[in-house]
Amino acid sequence: MEREQTVIEKDVIEIGKRVIQIEASAVAELEKRIDENFAKVVELILNSQGRVIITGVGKSGIIARKIVATLNSTGTPALYLHPVDAIHGDLGVVRKEDVVICISKSGDTVEVLRLIPIFKRIGVPIISMVGNLNSQLARVSDYVLNVSVKEEACPYNLAPTASTTATLAMGDALAIALLEKRNFTKENFALFHPGGNLGKRLLLKVEELMVTGNEVPIVHISTPMRETIIEMTSKRLGATCVVNDEGKLVGIITDGDLRRLLQRTENVFALTAGDVMTKNPKTIKKDALAVTALQQMETYNITQLVVIDDEKKPIGMIHIHDLVKAGLSSSETDNEVEQ
Repeated sequence: MEREQTVIEKDVIEIGKRVIQIEASAVAELEKRIDENFAKVVELILNSQGRVIITGVGKSGIIARKIVATLNSTGTPALYLHPVDAIHGDLGVVRKEDVVICISKSGDTVEVLRLIPIFKRIGVPIISMVGNLNSQLARVSDYVLNVSVKEEACPYNLAPTASTTATLAMGDALAIALLEKRNFTKENFALFHPGGNLGKRLLLKVEELMVTGNEVPIVHISTPMRETIIEMTSKRLGATCVVNDEGKLVGIITDGDLRRLLQRTENVFALTAGDVMTKNPKTIKKDALAVTALQQMETYNITQLVVIDDEKKPIGMIHIHDLVKAGLSSSETDNEVEQ
């Protein structure tokens, strides 16, 4: 019984590997087809004043939707047009300023071919992504992107597998080429993804999360420790800013500083904030990215940062709990840490 199970597992593993090999080969073949024709298609879309309308049915329709999503998130406005809905009114969405991409493995998909005369009448350029260069769709298109494959991964060469993978990869190649030609930045990408972690990492500023006004714990350098502790505990940020006569930040006292002080000093209340504070604390500006604050806290193993203005006066404080609560992770960031 155990031997039978082992044989079955080996068989399944071999099948899985074969599928990956076939699909990898199909994608690798596309590299040879990224040529002047591909460049012209990119140029056509780049110079278009409208959107990219992509149509296809069945698995091609699913791939079309994925390419539309990728184009939209990388700076190229795109719409999916279902061929059946199109002939029942949705063709009204197509404008002559648009560019149409038709996806069909056979190139003879009736539902798609039915749209061609209307596209011609509107005057939109037609790009086809087909698996058969001699197909009717290929012949009537202005540009053809060859996504043919030698074989499907399906043992009967029927289920679209390698062909859909190849089409998807060609769509990604288009989207990323357009992204780079448009100089689309990661900040642009974040603008379209405000709900995701990337959007938060690239858009959320310190000033949106910091505590301000009377909620910021601040004591003068000469403040007795009794009052200093009261200020710290009442503001509940685990620290207090220490300022000089000009109101400029000169130090910070944290809960950790207090614990260490109690271990080595019996008469804590005889001291002032200036006696206990840590000089030259880490700071940040209010317009810095919140993720930069998080990175700085992790780097220095601290839980809060004082937010200062250009005159080095404290205007806020940001705590690591607020950053985590906002959904920021501790991933690496390219932004420089402000010292």
